[in-house]
Amino acid sequence: VQLQASGGGLVQAGGSLRLSCAASGRTFSTGAMAWSRQAPGKEREFVTAINWSGGSINYADSVKGRFTISRDNAKGLVYLQMNSLKPEDTAVYYCAGRMSGSFSLTSVWTYWGPGTLVTVSS
Repeated sequence: VQLQASGGGLVQAGGSLRLSCAASGRTFSTGAMAWSRQAPGKEREFVTAINWSGGSINYADSVKGRFTISRDNAKGLVYLQMNSLKPEDTAVYYCAGRMSGSFSLTSVWTYWGPGTLVTVSS
């Protein structure tokens, strides 16, 4: 599976962005997907994950109520809708995948794509 994230950019605080992750490979539609981010000088952190069907979703507390993950298995796409953005959301955002259709907070994500930079100005 190859992953490619896009949609990052510069936005003012309070604004919105939608990130997309294009996945290639036959196993995409059966695998769980996730978004993580890494802010300057900080460790990478989990943002959100979605199971293969979209029926199970988990969010980090820091983005709950503002971010929404979704997927379109037919198109091989995973989305991250980010609303009410804050300067502390500034980071490189990465999409990740795994073979298993389910996930937990301790899941290991096997596939990673290059990140896309999101910058939120105050």
